[in-house]
Amino acid sequence: MDEETRHHWQLIRTPTGVAWSGRARYAAAMYFYQKGEMSAEVLEVYRICSRLDSEDPLSVLRRWNIGEEWIARVTGDSA
Repeated sequence: MDEETRHHWQLIRTPTGVAWSGRARYAAAMYFYQKGEMSAEVLEVYRICSRLDSEDPLSVLRRWNIGEEWIARVTGDSA
């Protein structure tokens, strides 16, 4: 994994509740979307959550029953 990708993995995992964390996660999500590693549907959830620092996009994805593959990548679950 190159340094830029590693950096974006750190950003996508920024904890909720941290100031500007939603925007950091969205920036990283856009990076993965542009690389073809994230669907537009999942990116939209990150966009919606970008101004909500305390909202976990993975939790939203689970509630809406979308992005299972992405959730597994981020959490390390292979189920």
